Amino acid sequence: MTTDGGKKKSEAKNKDPKPSVSASANPGTGDGDGNEGKEDLNEGRRSGEAKVLWYKEAPKVPGSGGDAPGMWVEGDTVVKAAYKELYAYNASTGKIEWPAIKFPQKICATTKTATDDGKIVVAFKDSAKSNAKCNQLQVIDLKSGGKGWGKPVKEEGLFDFSMQSNLVLVGDVLMVGRDQSGTALRMSDGKKLYVAKKKDEGTCYPSGFAGGEGRLLMALSCGASTPTEHDELQQLDPKTGKALWTKKFPKGWRIGKVYGTGPTIVYLANEDRKRWNISVLKENSDKTRSEVSSDDNFAPECDTSVLSRELGGCLGVTSDEKYLYLPTAEKSGANAIVAISLATGKEAWRTKSPLDEKMLPLKIENGELIGYVEPSYDSGGRVVSIATSGSHKPRTLLQHPKGTSQIESGFYSKDIDYVDGRFYLSTTSITGSTTGQAKLMLAYGK
Repeated sequence: MTTDGGKKKSEAKNKDPKPSVSASANPGTGDGDGNEGKEDLNEGRRSGEAKVLWYKEAPKVPGSGGDAPGMWVEGDTVVKAAYKELYAYNASTGKIEWPAIKFPQKICATTKTATDDGKIVVAFKDSAKSNAKCNQLQVIDLKSGGKGWGKPVKEEGLFDFSMQSNLVLVGDVLMVGRDQSGTALRMSDGKKLYVAKKKDEGTCYPSGFAGGEGRLLMALSCGASTPTEHDELQQLDPKTGKALWTKKFPKGWRIGKVYGTGPTIVYLANEDRKRWNISVLKENSDKTRSEVSSDDNFAPECDTSVLSRELGGCLGVTSDEKYLYLPTAEKSGANAIVAISLATGKEAWRTKSPLDEKMLPLKIENGELIGYVEPSYDSGGRVVSIATSGSHKPRTLLQHPKGTSQIESGFYSKDIDYVDGRFYLSTTSITGSTTGQAKLMLAYGK
């Protein structure tokens, strides 16, 4: 099974969209109003094609590049992190909603979701050094750009490195995951609640966190380099850190990603045997409900970097109360989305991509599966709706214009969302360039 880069989507709601008729390329500061630039991206738009609402180029970054994690839709505001700044745009026009927030050093992590009242947490480095720690936190209000509490979070042990952090939001609890521990803070005021760290006298270390649907999960790496080496998964009480259950996996099986938290769906890999396993657990239990049985290889896009402590947040995988939805891996041409029964682990149905390109499941909305079909050389991408019962033929919601298919296909590490009839595509990593500026964000609508 292949997994290679991706982020989770925001679920926030917009008001009734009023898209602009034309959109121009932003000259590259990342903070333009969407009506500047030389090029009308809607020129030559064909009948039935969506409009480009606005397009932004990334801020200039040094040759080593910069991170651009997170993308949030809050009401009529879309917020995007890029390198050392946080930008806010009007959802339909791309105009600036509130002034860009500049951070002293590189942004290194963000919460993927916002609180119910529209607040996120941004983590940034504590210096410009190559070994700088990702330990400075700042709460931001997406609606106003106002700052809440901000504080550093310290390491909790000799080998507890925080070169990279993973921020997981569960209700009023923020888990700051590091290399071998995690610190839980109260989101409302930043108060430290507890530290999740090694157990069994140092034999088990936290190796990642995931959260959602009110649940907090922690992966543990146990008995490293010993005959009893194995991984464990725990569900924690978010407020106290107490383990509600612990699931121990056989030796050789490493926890790769958590595909869902309600119920818990965990992807495991056995490198020695070149095999994968997807286990669905019973609700609030360590007992296995089903294991996925399939001859397919699946290809959601997940961050699999060695430094990543992020268990969740794969792009191209979602679930509802009946099915797990996964995209098949194809070397070329059309792939399929497969709906797998959570009760049995067996395929219930599948639907093929309408283009000779990859189709990714995004999220469930109003009982239907929303999918994104990537652009091809002669067609823009598209957003589709797939009924989860009856006919599963994809129905086009937005057909992106052919004229911008080259820009659309140039987002290699991407974050995507479809909210209230508008589709947002942004990069999650900015490369330093001497030949012009990198892409930051693109928005389509009717």
